[in-house]
Amino acid sequence: MDTENENSLDANQQPEGEQHPKEVITKITGMYKDWFLDYASYVILERAVPALEDGFKPVHRRIMQSMKDLDDGRYNKVANIVGHTMQYHPHGDASIGDAMVQLGQKELLIDTQGNWGNILTGDRAAASRYIEARISKFALDVVYNPKITEWQASYDGRRKEPINLPVMFPLLLAQGAEGIAVGLSTRILPHNFIELIDATVKHLQGKKFTIYPDFPTSGIMDVSNYNDGLRGGKLRVRAKISQRDKNTLVVNEIPYSTTTTTLIESIIKANEKGKIKVKHIEDNTAENVEILIHLPNNISPDRTIDALYAFTNCEISISPLSCIIMGHKPHFIGVSEILRLSTDHTVNLLKSELEIKLEEFQEQWHFASLERIFIEKRIYRDIEEEETWDGVIQAIDKGLQPHIGHLKRAITENDIVRLTEIRIKRISKFDIDKAQQKIEALEDEIAQIKHHLEHLIEYAIDYFKKLKKNHGEGRERKTELRLFEDIEATKVIIRNTKLYVNRKEGFVGTALKKDEYVTDCSDIDDIICFTEDGTMKVTKVDDKTYIGKNIIHVAVFKKKDKRTIYNLIYRDGKNGNSHVKRFAVTSITRDREYSVGKGKPGTKIHYFSANPNGEAEVVTVYLRQVGSIKKLKFEIDFAEILIKGRNSKGNIASKHPIKKVELKEEGVSTLKPRKIWFDETVKRLNVDERGELLGEFRGEDRILLITQDGMLTTIVPELTTRFDLPYIVMEKWQPKKPLTAVYWEGEKERYYVKRFFVDNQDKEENIISDHPKSQLELISTDYIPVLEIVYRKARGKEQRPNDEINLEEFISIKGIKAQGNQLTTESVTQLNLLEPIASAEEETEEIPEVKNETGDFTQNIEKGDDEDKSQTKLFDD
Repeated sequence: MDTENENSLDANQQPEGEQHPKEVITKITGMYKDWFLDYASYVILERAVPALEDGFKPVHRRIMQSMKDLDDGRYNKVANIVGHTMQYHPHGDASIGDAMVQLGQKELLIDTQGNWGNILTGDRAAASRYIEARISKFALDVVYNPKITEWQASYDGRRKEPINLPVMFPLLLAQGAEGIAVGLSTRILPHNFIELIDATVKHLQGKKFTIYPDFPTSGIMDVSNYNDGLRGGKLRVRAKISQRDKNTLVVNEIPYSTTTTTLIESIIKANEKGKIKVKHIEDNTAENVEILIHLPNNISPDRTIDALYAFTNCEISISPLSCIIMGHKPHFIGVSEILRLSTDHTVNLLKSELEIKLEEFQEQWHFASLERIFIEKRIYRDIEEEETWDGVIQAIDKGLQPHIGHLKRAITENDIVRLTEIRIKRISKFDIDKAQQKIEALEDEIAQIKHHLEHLIEYAIDYFKKLKKNHGEGRERKTELRLFEDIEATKVIIRNTKLYVNRKEGFVGTALKKDEYVTDCSDIDDIICFTEDGTMKVTKVDDKTYIGKNIIHVAVFKKKDKRTIYNLIYRDGKNGNSHVKRFAVTSITRDREYSVGKGKPGTKIHYFSANPNGEAEVVTVYLRQVGSIKKLKFEIDFAEILIKGRNSKGNIASKHPIKKVELKEEGVSTLKPRKIWFDETVKRLNVDERGELLGEFRGEDRILLITQDGMLTTIVPELTTRFDLPYIVMEKWQPKKPLTAVYWEGEKERYYVKRFFVDNQDKEENIISDHPKSQLELISTDYIPVLEIVYRKARGKEQRPNDEINLEEFISIKGIKAQGNQLTTESVTQLNLLEPIASAEEETEEIPEVKNETGDFTQNIEKGDDEDKSQTKLFDD
C-alpha cells in the first residue's frame, strides 16, 4: 500500500456521492515501521537470544522459576510444570513443553524420569503428561538465591518473575544456545563442564585459557578454524568409524546435530548415487550408537571411510555465531569473552551473597548481645511498674544504655519490641555460657565472611573448585579433538561409471557404449586426452564431449601427479624438426587446449606413452629415404632424456622426416623411491614431509605394522590408509631382516623369546600365544638385539646382578607360529632392550642415482617452461 499516494483521502474529505460523517480515515504512514521495530526487538530480547547474566532465554528462565515454585524434592509431571509456567510465559503450552524437553536432554539442570526422547536417534519425547522432572542438585546449588534476585512483574501483573536468575556458573557455554530472531541469529555451541571450570579458575588467576566445544553425541572434531565461536568460524565434526573386519565398518559416535536416522539416510543416498558402495546397513543403536555398514567384497574399508566423510553426514561443518543479550542489547562476542564476563558476574554475585550473609550474621550478633544484656542484667524487671507501652519501651531503653558500648550500631525501637517478645520460660532457662558461645560462634562467622570479602578472588576460585568436585564426576570430555586431513573426493569416490572413446571422430564420454571402452571412472573425475596433432586437453567427465579427431590417449587425470610421466616424439609443425621430450602434467586449466610443441600447424605425434611410475622405454626410429641419408634407423633410450616442463620443446630427435617409431624394449622406472612420512596428528601417511620419515619406498615395498596386543601385518603404503590403532612398530619392512619378540606366556606364566621372519606378507598374524593373559613385552627389528634382564630381589638374599643376553645367540630363527624359548625361571622386574650389536648384514642399502628425475619434480623443470602465469592453474570446480 502506497501511503504517500496523492489520491489518498484526507481525514475530512469525502468522495462524491458518499456521506459518512461519522467515519474518520487515519493515515498509517510510518506506523508499520514502529510496529516492525517493536516486533523485531521483542523477538530478539524476549524469545530467541539468551542473556549473558544467566544464560537463559525467557522461556527457559520461566520454566526454572516455575520448577522452583513447585519444588518439594519429588518429581512433578511436566504437564503440571508447563501449566504453572504459563502464569509467567505469554505463549502456548506446546512451546513451553518443547523448551523444557530441550533443557532436560542436556542433563544439567533437570533430573528427568520417563521417555524424554533420544538425541542420538532423533526420537521425540513422550507427551508431557507421561514424563516427570525435578530440579537437579547442581541447579539447586548454582541457579537460585531469592535474596540476590531482581524481580519484575509478570506479563499480566499478577506475579513476580526474576529479571535474571542469579546463576553462578558459565551456564550459557555449558548448555549452548540456538535461536533465529528478526535480522540476526545465534548459535553458541555447548562446552565441557570441567574445562569451563578450569578455564574460569585460570581467568581468576590471571592466566590465559582456551575453550572448545564438547558435544553429547561425542564424535571427532577439528577446531583449527573455530575462531572463538565468532562469525566466520567453522568446526568440522566427524563420526567415529572403525573397522570391525574387512567387510564391516562400525559407527560408534555421530556428529553433533545429526541423528542415526539422518546419518543412515545420507549413506543410502550416497550409495544410490554411486559415490560409495554399501551392501546393507544395520542400526543397532540403543543406549549407545552402533551402526554397522556392510561392504561388498573387494571394496577398501579405508577408502570407504574417507568416502563416507566426503559424501555423507559422517562429516559436517558447523558455523558458530556467538550472539548474546547484554545490557538489553544484542552483542556479538567470542566465547572466551563470554566466559570472562560470566566469571566476573559470578564474582559479583558471590560478593552480594557474602554481604547479605554478613548483614544477617551481624543482626543475629546484635540481637544475641541485646538478649544477653536484657536477661543477664535483669532489665526485664524494670518494666514491672510501668503502666503504658511507651513507659515500657523507655524503661528498657534506659536499662540497656549502661551496657551497650560494645554494640556495632544504635538500638532501635524494633530491637526493644523484640526483647519484650521473649517468653518467661526462655528467660528462666537462660544459660549465660551458652549465650556467650553463640555470640562467639557468630563472631567467628562474621570474621570468616569478612575474610572472604577481603580475598574475594580466592573465595571464588574455591567455589568453582568445589563445584567441580561435587558435580564434575562423569562429565569428562566426550568429543575428541583432532586435526583433519583434507579428503579429495576424486581419490575416494567409487568408480561408478565407464568411460568410452571414439578415437577417429574425437569424442569421449560415458554414453558412447558402442565405442571403445577405456576405463572405469566417476562422474566427478577429470579426463586427460591427447590427439595425433599434438593437442592436449583436460575436461570433466560427461555423456559425450568433443576433444578433437584422432585421439591417441585417454585416461583419468590426477591433479598434482608428479609420477605419471609422458614420453613422446613429435614433429613440430608441418616441415619442422622432430623432437623427443618427457614431462609430467601436474596442473592445468580445464577445457583449455594445449600443444605438446609450440602449437605450429601441422604438428604430429610420432610416438606416445603414458607411464604411471616414470618408466623409460627404448624405441627404434625409422627415417624416410630422402636425399642422401645414410643412417635410416637409430634408437632412443628415454632413460637418457631429462624430464622437463610440459611447455619445454624437448631435444631434437632428427632433422629428417620420420617414417615410424617402434617400441624395442619395455622400460623400468627412472623415478627415485618415494619418501613417505607418518603424521601422528592426522594418523595418515603423506609425501609432504609431515611427521616421522618411514623410509624410501619403491613399488613393491611395504610397511611393517605391529600392535601392542601382538598383531602383525604388512601393507602397501597407500596415502588413503587410516592408522587408528596404537601401533608400537611402524617402519619400512625389510623381508630379509628377522624380528625378535619377548612376550609373557599367559598359560605357563613365563617369559619367552622368539625370532622369526614374516612368512605371508598379505596375512595378519598374532605373534604371541592366544591365551588371554599373554602380552607382548618387547619387539625388536634389529639384526642382533641385546636384552637386559633386571631380577626381583628375593627376601633374605642378595640382589642378583642383571644379565645381558645376545638374543641372536640365545635362539635361532624359527617360524612365526613357534612358541620360542623360555627366557628365565626367575622372577623379573624389568626387561630392557640395549644398544644392538653391529652386524655385517646391517649395511645401508645404496639407492642408485637417477639422473632423469628427483623426488621433487620441479628441480628438473627448465626455467621459462612453467605454465603461462596469466592463466590459473587451479580448476574452477
